[in-house]
Amino acid sequence: MADPEAEDRKPHSDEARSAFSPPAGVEPAGPAAADEDSSTTSEFALPQGLDAPQPAGPGREGSAFSAPRTYNARTAPPAFTPATGVPLVSLTKDAPWQDRMRTMLRMPVTERPAPEPVHKEDESGPAVPRVLDLTLRIGELLLAGGEGAEDVETAMLAVCRAYGLDRCEPNVTFTLLSISHQPSLVDDPVTASRTVRRRGTDYTRLAAVYRLVDDLSDPETAIPLEEAYRRLAVMRRNRHPYPGWALTASGGLLAGAASVLVGGDAIVFVAAALGAMLGDRLAWLCAGRGLPEFYQFTAAAMPPAAIGVALTVAHVDVKASAVITGGLFALLPGRALVAGVQDGLTGFYITASARLLEVMYFFVGIVVGVLVVLYFGVKLGAQLDPDAALNISERPLLQIAASMALSLTFAILLQQERSTVLAVTLNGGVAWSVYGAMHYAGGISPVASTAVAAGLVGLFGQLLSRYRFASALPYTTAAIGPLLPGSATYFGLLSIAQNNVDKGLVSLTKAAALAMAIAIGVNLGSEISRLFLRLPGGSAAGRRAAKRTRGF
Repeated sequence: MADPEAEDRKPHSDEARSAFSPPAGVEPAGPAAADEDSSTTSEFALPQGLDAPQPAGPGREGSAFSAPRTYNARTAPPAFTPATGVPLVSLTKDAPWQDRMRTMLRMPVTERPAPEPVHKEDESGPAVPRVLDLTLRIGELLLAGGEGAEDVETAMLAVCRAYGLDRCEPNVTFTLLSISHQPSLVDDPVTASRTVRRRGTDYTRLAAVYRLVDDLSDPETAIPLEEAYRRLAVMRRNRHPYPGWALTASGGLLAGAASVLVGGDAIVFVAAALGAMLGDRLAWLCAGRGLPEFYQFTAAAMPPAAIGVALTVAHVDVKASAVITGGLFALLPGRALVAGVQDGLTGFYITASARLLEVMYFFVGIVVGVLVVLYFGVKLGAQLDPDAALNISERPLLQIAASMALSLTFAILLQQERSTVLAVTLNGGVAWSVYGAMHYAGGISPVASTAVAAGLVGLFGQLLSRYRFASALPYTTAAIGPLLPGSATYFGLLSIAQNNVDKGLVSLTKAAALAMAIAIGVNLGSEISRLFLRLPGGSAAGRRAAKRTRGF
């Protein structure tokens, strides 16, 4: 006779029945017919005469989540310990939330420390779907503002843990964000996702999002979920800190300052500024008509090149190369390049590939716009000399001042907070000073000089961001403006327009090497700051937990 308790534990779903069970209404043949409850007689059933081991507790039969017979909740270890041991991670509340969350993000879920106490509005706490929705909205603003994929995941993990959601796994790609929360091994996971449709550069909004995440991560500041939603809505409705005319004027001043860096004088400064402002307005016109960004970059690159060619055709004694190079500085996608290389170095290869592909499209758009103008300029008899790249005059004081002005105007174009403009301006001046001392005075190759200068930019930017608990982008992106390879790009395009393809490809390759040196240098400087500046009260063991691999 069957045990009634076992009968209650037996699964009754259709999935528990064997494919070899007889249909309804057909009597089973053989010895199995003696037991009416033996409908689960599959090929994996135990032979008659052998008794199956019974579970120790009232758990479900055949469940993968049933506790072993030797399990005791009071004496059980907290988790299965690997043979090499679990690394000890000391994360203090005094450390910036970026460092704490980045260390946890790079650890397996089972090895992460317990979350902070939940900010409860009542006994039940906030609903899990609403917390996940807030997390995705914060991640969307960060990703749309140009933040790296790992930093976006770090912020998302910080928001989840601020509201007590453990076992959360954020996932960020170029246009899609998703997050999954599993309360326990026996509960179904809750997953939500959000798509980034539009991207815009507004570092003021980026800094406001970081302040919100910092406040949420503070255990002494219990921010209700509704208050977090309200602050997020205010960030979305806020207007940009600088008007449109200020952005256009900043673009012109940026091009003029860049032209001075490559040997331009007052006339070149005015011509480059005028060309950049015309290109900016033309790009805004294309954007208003709904054209993709590829055509916007193509249109914006034409006016500076056209003014440079026109001055040469009119036999005006100016450096046309400096005019065109200055106009290109305002268009080179340095921000997207740094973010793409950073994603690749931190292991987000899909996002890195998408970002670098975007950079390639922007660069090709610039190439098309400049090549069209240069081609017609050569046909009109413009005397454009590619060898002028070797005759850049050295004016240290004037070039340092121009580099600082370039960083200042670049910061305005990025919509940075006014409190960060001075710091990034000084950082840009330091970057050009280091580059000039190594390249012009020391005779070191431009690629190595650029990498070292960019490394210092990344180091100082990371130090400033750690001091203010903010993003490092406002302190690094504008500071690398003077290092962008505008002259190498122009002279490569000019050689191609003059049918000297081999020389042009060499110059474009140099431009690509300089761009990679900038991106890798910025990322290396940031990693050096995290490597040698230990967490307050922490230990070096926290750094070992950040490893992605345990060997090859």
